[in-house]
Amino acid sequence: MRNAPSAPRYKLAIFDFDGTLADSGDWFLSIADELADRFNFKHVTPEEVEMLRGKTSRDVIRYLGIPRWRLPGMARYIHRRLADQTDQIALFEGVATMLETLVTGGVRVAVVTSNAEDNARAILGPVNVARIEMFECGASLFGKAARFKKVLRKTGVALTDAISIGDETRDLAAARKVGIDGAAVVWGYANYKVLMAMAPDMVFNAPSEVTDFLLHGAVVIQQAQR
Repeated sequence: MRNAPSAPRYKLAIFDFDGTLADSGDWFLSIADELADRFNFKHVTPEEVEMLRGKTSRDVIRYLGIPRWRLPGMARYIHRRLADQTDQIALFEGVATMLETLVTGGVRVAVVTSNAEDNARAILGPVNVARIEMFECGASLFGKAARFKKVLRKTGVALTDAISIGDETRDLAAARKVGIDGAAVVWGYANYKVLMAMAPDMVFNAPSEVTDFLLHGAVVIQQAQR
């Protein structure tokens, strides 16, 4: 059995929610046509959905023809829709064990997400919520850096002791802007190639690899392609 080091590699792990902890991709796709009609942007085919997984968030917005001023209203609408259907969304396999193991091992955990806090708490459930020290929710699509700074300020954790873990390019961009390490997970929305183009500090293929790296310093073997 692997022995843990005297202290974890990082004191604080800041997790994204949708696509990282919660498997909400299919739900978002299920309301895509509804959103396109309501907010007057381009409908996409299944083939286009796969293509868009290889684009950054900014590129997706540009491709769909969504004006930036519409984004806050869209976010509020999505949050209200999801509030009535949180029971349709599960956590990714291994996430609950990952959170438990990290906290037991001495890693503090925060969640920074564009989703509403009530939605995140409902999907996580009370046991997992109790493991999360801080929620910073409702971040604008490109406003995560400010939320990261708030988490760091409130927790008092140094930049070198924190890591962001998410499935989107904007998570990596926010981490870089703040000056903390940024890890990419490949079980979420964005595909492997677009994440690799952002040169993440670490890539995780499964939740168990997060605990192996943060607690045991294990070397994670990155996949050649995804």
